[in-house]
This record gives sequence, structure tokens and C-alpha cells, in this order.
Amino acid sequence: MIGDDTSLHADTGVTSGMFVERSLNEIRFWARIMKEHSLFLRLGFRAEDTQLIQEANQFYRLFEQIEQTAHSFNNQTDPEHIRRFNSEVQQAATNIFGFKRKVLGLILTCKLPGANNFPLLVDHTSREANYFRKRLVELNQGKLQSLPDAIIKENVFFLRIMADHAKFIGHLLDPSERKLVDVARNFSNDFDQLLYQARDLESMKPQSQTAPLLDQFLDQNRVSVASLRDFKKTARDLIEQCKIKSIIHPLLADHVFREADRFLEIIDMFDAHLTGGTR
Repeated sequence: MIGDDTSLHADTGVTSGMFVERSLNEIRFWARIMKEHSLFLRLGFRAEDTQLIQEANQFYRLFEQIEQTAHSFNNQTDPEHIRRFNSEVQQAATNIFGFKRKVLGLILTCKLPGANNFPLLVDHTSREANYFRKRLVELNQGKLQSLPDAIIKENVFFLRIMADHAKFIGHLLDPSERKLVDVARNFSNDFDQLLYQARDLESMKPQSQTAPLLDQFLDQNRVSVASLRDFKKTARDLIEQCKIKSIIHPLLADHVFREADRFLEIIDMFDAHLTGGTR
């Protein structure tokens, strides 16, 4: 990683400036995602699920407050202050992860008949909460994975997220939107294949962690992610303009677009480190 001159953890190479910047970047992005998950889950509950609705609303307010607090800080904020903030947010992420897994259990044991949250969607949101929680733990511990490990691990995680998004879009579009449904299904198949390839590369570690293989891996994923991101943007715009038939909330359409855009940023960051020789 590229660092500054003020060391936070001399043994790991994590610096104060890097720690604060990365912590705020992660929290600003993922706190908004967690807040929106709370809304989407609430919208999927039945009217009689008052306790679950109340819990979802509490998480919405909690992560809204976290998001606002994160934006009140800047890169010059005291690292120890950020470390304490990370711990608080990590606990909030752990709590919403537990809530999501509880909801998943209720769905899978048929205790919420007639609710509108897909089990895969709830599992999907819980995986993102767990990712967020682990990211904050790693930051506070000053741990950074080696570049080859990070490239493969992050791509395995996000490729599955992208595959899920394509499936959700295909199921939430009105069946009469046949062409768009077909496009979504094709993206789902494409990302399933990319995920299988990523897991194959993961199982071949460490022999698979060569610069040429990883560079090709990133290039291939970038092309597909960019195409999916553009499709999501088009779908979002059409939904906002009421030009297609679906039960997709406009905020959900924007939500999945932002996650694809973030994946592209991560791919570009990895590619710059891999080809530029900086770490």
C-alpha cells in the first residue's frame, strides 16, 4: 500500500493517514448500505410483523447517525478517535448481522408466510454486514492482506454479490419485461461463471498468485462488472422515469448500481498496485 511518513503500526506498514482515510471511506460507504438494507427489509415485512419492523427502523436510525458522524470527520481526525469510532460501528454491524440472520431463520422455517423478502436477499445483506464488520476489525488491528490474497478474496466476495444482484433484478422485474429479464438472467449466468473461476483460482493458491494470472483475472472481471454497472444505471434511470414495469424500489436500483461502481473502483485500485509495483 502507499503510505505516509507517520507510522501507526510499524510492524504492518499501516500509517495514521492511511488508517483514518480508509476507515472513513469504508464507514461512509457501508453505513449507507446498512441503512438502506434496514429500509428494504422493513418494506418486505408483513403489517403484523411489528417487532421486526421496529427493529429495522432502529437499525435505520442507528446507521443514519453513524453515516452522519462519519461525514463530520476528516482525514486529519485523531486516529485514536477513529479507532474508537470503528469499534462502535463494528458492534453496530455485528448487531445488524445478527438481526439479518434471525430474519433468515424465520423465513426458512416458514414463520413469516406471505412476507416479501427473498431468503437469498436476506443472506446477501448479512454477508455484506459481515464483510463490513470484518473490515473494521482488520483496520483497527492494523492488518493488511498481501496483495495477491486481497485480490482473490475481494473478487470472490464481490462477484457473488454481483451475481445475486442480477438474480434479484430478474425476479423483481415484471415478467412482461421479457427482454430485460433475459438480460438480467444472462448477467446472472456470466457472474456465476466468473465466481466459479475465481474460486478455482483461490483453490490453486499460492501457485496461482502470479502477476500475469492476476492481471488477466482483474481485466476479465472489469469488463463484466462495467457492463453490469451500465445495465444497472440504465435500469435505475428507467425505473425513476416510470418507463419499465417492476416492483423494484428506485432506491434499491441506485443501491445495486453504487455497489457495482465500488467493485470497479476496487478492481482499478488492485490493478494500479499490481502493475505499478506499489503496495
